[in-house]
Amino acid sequence: MKKTLKYIILAILCTAAISCGKRYVPKPYGYVRGFIPDTAYTMFDYSGVCSFLLSNNAVVKARKDDKWSNICYPALKATIHCSYAPVKENLRELTDDAQEFVYNHSSIATAISEQAYFREKDRVYCVLYELDGNTASPCQFYITDSLSNYFRASVYFDCLPNRDSLQPSIDYLHTDIIRLIESFQWNK
Repeated sequence: MKKTLKYIILAILCTAAISCGKRYVPKPYGYVRGFIPDTAYTMFDYSGVCSFLLSNNAVVKARKDDKWSNICYPALKATIHCSYAPVKENLRELTDDAQEFVYNHSSIATAISEQAYFREKDRVYCVLYELDGNTASPCQFYITDSLSNYFRASVYFDCLPNRDSLQPSIDYLHTDIIRLIESFQWNK
């Protein structure tokens, strides 16, 4: 009995000594690589109010009425939610509302940057907000002519926000949004 116990203890000690050679390192989660398609742009008329260059990889879906639309990117599983509102002495309220939507993400965002774009001759005034971190919306913007028109948009992905895995898609959409802003024209 004593001999058997010695062999069992010896086997346990040998197993423990051999198994301690390597440290276990957990593997990080793997993410599916997103497919970033080639892009061509065409002018898109948004409800007769404005027009801008839109990627051929995007599909526009109308919502509620002619003033609300979604620009969907099926390959990226992303959507740019767009809305239009006429300005009737409520420009301050509209811009404050847009800013509030952005800064509601401040508890999760690691940084929020604002960039202004304007083309005086075309009456295009824009503020682009970029949010860093694992926020629900990595980018939002509004465009106005400061007199009668107001266009607002925000980007959302159809998945949990993980900046590391979404970064290529965010960069692609950022390029499309800059193209949209730079080509934006009021039709009125």
